[in-house]
Amino acid sequence: SQHGKSQQHFFNNQCVRVLAFVLVMNGTQESASDHEHVSHERSNLSWYYDDIKGLKEDEAVDADQYSCIEYDSTGEFLAVGDRGGRVLIFRLSSQHGKSQPPTYETYHTFTSHESEFDYLKSLEIEEKIIKVRWLPQHSQARHLLSTNEKTIKLWRLSERMKRATGYNSKDDVFDDTFEEDTDLHDASSGHKVHNSGDLRVPRFQPTSLTVEAQPRRIFANAHAYHINSISISSDQETFISADDLRINLWNLQVTNQSFNIVDIKPVNMEDLKEVITAAEFHPSACALFVYSSSKGILRLCDMRQKALCDDYVLAFHELDPPSNRGFFSEIINSVSDLAFSKSGRYILSRDYLTLKVWDLNMSREPVETYHVHDYFRSKFCSLYENDCIFDKFECSWSPNDNCLLTGSYNNLFRVFDRSTGESVLTEVSNESNSVPSTPLETRCVTTDSIGRNEDELSVDCLDLSKKLLYLAWHPSEQRIALTSNSSLFLASGRFGSSA
Repeated sequence: SQHGKSQQHFFNNQCVRVLAFVLVMNGTQESASDHEHVSHERSNLSWYYDDIKGLKEDEAVDADQYSCIEYDSTGEFLAVGDRGGRVLIFRLSSQHGKSQPPTYETYHTFTSHESEFDYLKSLEIEEKIIKVRWLPQHSQARHLLSTNEKTIKLWRLSERMKRATGYNSKDDVFDDTFEEDTDLHDASSGHKVHNSGDLRVPRFQPTSLTVEAQPRRIFANAHAYHINSISISSDQETFISADDLRINLWNLQVTNQSFNIVDIKPVNMEDLKEVITAAEFHPSACALFVYSSSKGILRLCDMRQKALCDDYVLAFHELDPPSNRGFFSEIINSVSDLAFSKSGRYILSRDYLTLKVWDLNMSREPVETYHVHDYFRSKFCSLYENDCIFDKFECSWSPNDNCLLTGSYNNLFRVFDRSTGESVLTEVSNESNSVPSTPLETRCVTTDSIGRNEDELSVDCLDLSKKLLYLAWHPSEQRIALTSNSSLFLASGRFGSSA
């Protein structure tokens, strides 16, 4: 009967939900115990400069501004994309000792994307790198994905420390060892040639290290709207790419075909109520992914349930109290970034004013809410006029999931301790006195017109052009990387008394 079929369908959906949570919760007991252990340690995490890279503001142009950043799984390599379509790769120096701050040296720089023109829509496609994502390493070469607004590319980074020589050519390095036969001439040019008895087998000769970046795959023509996210699955064979209205599933080996797994585009675009802002795969369950929207809603989807994941498994959403609703509510509630915890149990989301931690066991409200720069609540009108209210700040977990990192204006970043709920607001600067091992300045922002001491800043004096939008936390150590315009800041955290 029809009633029996509906019951069976409901039962199947419930089974999928149960299976999803079994996968997600696998191993979270160990993670919870680790969090409890760290909560008993009462130490302050102070930050110190490791290095400052990039150009000074008066020397940089728009193309030099950084637009994304990502550590690889080992933390040895750091990839940074810029608005000029370039990808800069930094590598941890092998010469630094334990007493010296870690140093990242330039490993390779290559042009990933160039500006194009869409003649059908009469729109220019910027070369700006939106995201870079490292693939797990399975050989001596390394691979990463990079994307601009429309096209995703898979790059192969390989090292060469030898070159083939001895091709018996006139310009070869072994040419001096050859004896020319005065009786042998090239019939066409009249030039002398080597004696046939002096011909040698080519061989390899050691040379200085050279790095080559080669495009292995190009994934194009699948997005009608601007790409905002790419995420690699834990199966290491597939990845998703998200634009404003759709999410596509790709196989890393197939460039001419993708599967549309989320489509929120209405039949009539006048009925459009929200857009997709970010998407990410679960770190261990390859069938699960989450995406966020401009309404502040996070939706967890399971690809085993349906081919088109319009029916999500869970929706995470917190409604504003009526007293806080206003003209800017939807703008500031839009999720700009999200990230799964290393354990896979929690989701971290960033909107304009707050960081929120969501537990997959409880979707009705966040288990933790942290205020990043609440002192801007009275400045919404001016922020709206200069478009700063639309800035998209990123967020990141610490390696043990016990701390949270996000950026703000005036080159300020905030680190939250989940065990205590406390936070430290720290400022970075590219001035000449910001040398390695120098402690970063901790700050406090006040709504007063003037700060009462040197560590206190007035909200009216904050420089809104200096913003730490893009950042990353080292996968296993207390190191962070932050970008502000054309500057890259590298810092290390040390436990002890605050500097």
